[in-house]
Amino acid sequence: MEKVITAAPNPMTKNPFYNALFAIAYIMVLITTIFFAPKAILGPNESIFVPMGMLALLVLSVALMAYLFFYQPVLMLIEGERTQAIKLFLHTVGVFAVATGLVLLISIIRSH
Repeated sequence: MEKVITAAPNPMTKNPFYNALFAIAYIMVLITTIFFAPKAILGPNESIFVPMGMLALLVLSVALMAYLFFYQPVLMLIEGERTQAIKLFLHTVGVFAVATGLVLLISIIRSH
């Protein structure tokens, strides 16, 4: 008897609001950590490991953003759901753009 291999359940959401807001939340936590951690952990001395860590963090961030923005639309595209895939991708980017605009607006308002 042959075993049928089925795909694992997909934990990725098809809700563009969740995808974009998770991206914004990740960025906010990351920047908060970058802003406060060096003063608390490193003190005044820097080392060669800071640029290495920043580059590794960039790679990690790019991979996470690719997952959030592209994974589900690519799966949908492969499954033949082209229109829905494009719609999900564009909605996610749109929500992310609005959230980014709000963060920038708050930053401008707080700086004055």
